[in-house]
Amino acid sequence: MNTPAETAARFLAVGREKVLLPVGRMACLAVMAGFFIGLAGVGASTAAASVPPAAARLVSACVFPAGLVMVTLTGAELFTGNCLLAIPWLSRAVTARQVLRSWIVVYLGNFVGAVLAAAAAVYSHQLASFSGALAASAMSTAVAKCSLSVSDAFLRGVVCNILVCVAVWLALSSRSVPGKVLGIYLPVMLFVVSGFEHSVANMYYVPVALLAKDLPAYAGVLEGIDGSCLTWGRFLIGNLLPVTLGNMVGGLAVGMVQWYCFLRGKTDRAEKK
Repeated sequence: MNTPAETAARFLAVGREKVLLPVGRMACLAVMAGFFIGLAGVGASTAAASVPPAAARLVSACVFPAGLVMVTLTGAELFTGNCLLAIPWLSRAVTARQVLRSWIVVYLGNFVGAVLAAAAAVYSHQLASFSGALAASAMSTAVAKCSLSVSDAFLRGVVCNILVCVAVWLALSSRSVPGKVLGIYLPVMLFVVSGFEHSVANMYYVPVALLAKDLPAYAGVLEGIDGSCLTWGRFLIGNLLPVTLGNMVGGLAVGMVQWYCFLRGKTDRAEKK
């Protein structure tokens, strides 16, 4: 296992490789990451719908980390983890323009991938599982997310991405696959069971309900749920935007602290030489 200082130095190289990816390859890896997170949402929702409500969030938290595991081990590009690109930027290994290009391409790719996963679940009628209980659960989850105040969504986004970036950091610090999986699993499980907000996960959880709510196949099980707050505008502006900004603040905070603690002095000495 790498020490924190070794992990910080390693992320300099990893971060530079990330921002220098050709746009086409970067976009492809981003779509893949969004799809993986969406599939984790499918699995977590399905598992949670099959148990009593009191245990649902814990069961969901046990399944959802599979998404970040798949992202990490396949080399896919996830926006929330890439907030750690603050580390190579502060070390002057990459430029602000390169970081912004990466964030924009990866964010849009993640959105496409997550919505594709949502569409796959809706149009394959996977949501009809458990006599429609899964569709009702998906709708209730989306309504709860879109009912959050802007401040709640932002603050939950901050804490969420602190945990996600810690998970990415722990995975990078390990030299074995089991170590990476364990490093990812615990922080991600913690953010899910606590109800914090992850922008890319929400790119699945809300669109899946938006796509399903007007389909005749799900009308019977959804008629008792008030989905009036579920619109694309409400989702994008009222939920996704503040959650994304919160994720950025949380991720940048982790990156800045790690850079300050483990790289700042080394960077200064290297510049003096």
